[in-house]
Amino acid sequence: MRVLVVDDDLLLARSLATILGAEPDIDVVGVGASRQEAVAGFRERRPDIVLMDIQMPGSNGLDAAEQILAVDPDARVVFLTTFTDDDYIARALRMGARGYLIKQDVVQIAPALRSVMTGMSVLEGKVLERTAAMGLAADTATPEDTRPPVFDALTEREYEVVQAVSDGLDNAETAGRLHLSEGTVRNHISAILAKLGLRNRTQIAVLYYRGSQRP
Repeated sequence: MRVLVVDDDLLLARSLATILGAEPDIDVVGVGASRQEAVAGFRERRPDIVLMDIQMPGSNGLDAAEQILAVDPDARVVFLTTFTDDDYIARALRMGARGYLIKQDVVQIAPALRSVMTGMSVLEGKVLERTAAMGLAADTATPEDTRPPVFDALTEREYEVVQAVSDGLDNAETAGRLHLSEGTVRNHISAILAKLGLRNRTQIAVLYYRGSQRP
């Protein structure tokens, strides 16, 4: 997938671009720091997803999203922000945003974007609670909700290890991606094998890709 990252903190935007660009299925096609750069970047590069902050100088991400959706009503806009304000959430969902994530755990961003590419809308847990309180109906899921049912017995972190293993990462690479020690990764893999009744890493990857091929 091709992703445009926009955040008024350019250092943060570049850091997110580096993290996402390390994913084998994500190509970061541009980085911006303002509404104007978001709209121009979308027009020029036509990314699959615009990952954008709400608050930006001179305007905000909501205004940028409206302009982008005016250009292409099918554009996929995902907000990544620290704000859970009801007005922001309601406006974002009503305009057709595909996701509203809170800046907390960056390892959840890539799985969320993959869910958006499958046609889902993705809301972080606190935002989902607010939409329920506001009575806003949406076909949404949190990133952890998108896992195949066969992995229900795993913790969120164990499932992230499954995804890393399925991407072909070894223990050191998995540790780097998830900011863990190699020993912790080994312990997680042992727990995964025991919970799922599997024998090795290859079986983990096979089960992951079979489970992901849902109708």
